[in-house]
Amino acid sequence: MQEGGHDSGPKQGCLESDALLIEKLETMDASDDHENAPSAKKSGKTSLLDSGEDFEVLDEEDIDDDLPPLEDAGGGDGDKAENGEKKNADEESEASEQLDEWLDVLGNDQLKKKVLEAGKGRGSRPQKGQNVEVNLKTSLMDGTLVEEQHNLSFTLGDGDITQALDLTVQLMEMGEKALIHTDAKYAYGARGSLEPEVPPNTPLSLEVELLEASDAPDVELMLPSQRIALAIRKRERGNVHYQRADYAFAVNSYSIALQITDSNSKVDISPEEEEELLDVKVKCLNNMAASQLKLDHYDAALKSCVSALAHQPDNIKALFRMGKVLALQGEYTEAIQTLRKALKLEPSNKTIHAELSKLVKKHSEQRGAEQAMYKKMLGNPTSSSGKQKSRAKSSWGLSWKWLFGATAVAIGGVALSVVIAARN
Repeated sequence: MQEGGHDSGPKQGCLESDALLIEKLETMDASDDHENAPSAKKSGKTSLLDSGEDFEVLDEEDIDDDLPPLEDAGGGDGDKAENGEKKNADEESEASEQLDEWLDVLGNDQLKKKVLEAGKGRGSRPQKGQNVEVNLKTSLMDGTLVEEQHNLSFTLGDGDITQALDLTVQLMEMGEKALIHTDAKYAYGARGSLEPEVPPNTPLSLEVELLEASDAPDVELMLPSQRIALAIRKRERGNVHYQRADYAFAVNSYSIALQITDSNSKVDISPEEEEELLDVKVKCLNNMAASQLKLDHYDAALKSCVSALAHQPDNIKALFRMGKVLALQGEYTEAIQTLRKALKLEPSNKTIHAELSKLVKKHSEQRGAEQAMYKKMLGNPTSSSGKQKSRAKSSWGLSWKWLFGATAVAIGGVALSVVIAARN
């Protein structure tokens, strides 16, 4: 006799005890059976596994990775090997599907990515803020080579390169080679580029290989010369965005440069280096104000100008832009005073001359319009006072006429009396 997969042949005493146990179980009432059933289930996993109950199959994402492996279940190694083979097969099929498919990155069919050679898995994807290194080959859609760059490095998400490259590299795995098709909107836009030479409104094809990704260095631990160079690089990138009329991206680059200049330094810095950092900061604030003006963000632009003037009160660019902001906000008196201060510092500046003349003219026109409005609101007091004056004049003229007539009559009467008296 075999039971539970073990050989038969137990001792007679064991058989007798088993028979007694069966007899005892048969005589127990239903309530005892219900009470003992849960404890039997808790007492060991073997009885539960050997039962004929159905088990719910869990999804992989519902399984806790920290669960210990099952013991004494049988066939464990074979199951693991089979699962591993299935997993590898799934990964291979997924990779083959990715190789054959285009990924619509933004969902508008204007920026697409296709894997040419698979990388080291999703866990190797670079993170925003890391420094990455790539090989880049840029071509026109007809295959004409525009530019080929090896070991190109940039900070991911800082806008150091085109939007197309900045967005798609974040989706690449380490060692992956990908083909990217981008609309001009996410490349060099309506203005094109002189270096590299790209005509306006030109879609591009990019072949990219992700080589390396590393965390950006701690700015506070950088040498002052490195901080200055990095801040200048970010500012210059902002200037590129400004020239392409990408004013929001320009503001972003200037903001990053300002964060670098404002960071505390944990290394020694000389007064000359501090002055150089301050000069970079003021330039960034001025350029940011110009970009914010283009975006009609007047309050933000005014704040940037005030910050620049706090460091350099006689900065002509900051004064000029502050005057423009105040004028756009309708503060003509303050704007004229600010522009006059800038003109006093640089009398030969024709741009300030023209802006000030235009502003003074506009201010006088506004004052004239305000005076006309006030007259209309008060019922035109000038015309009513004129009528009153004319009425007064006419009444005085009438009185003088009566007085002159009465005098003439009196004189005539006296003369007549004298003549009559002389004849008598």
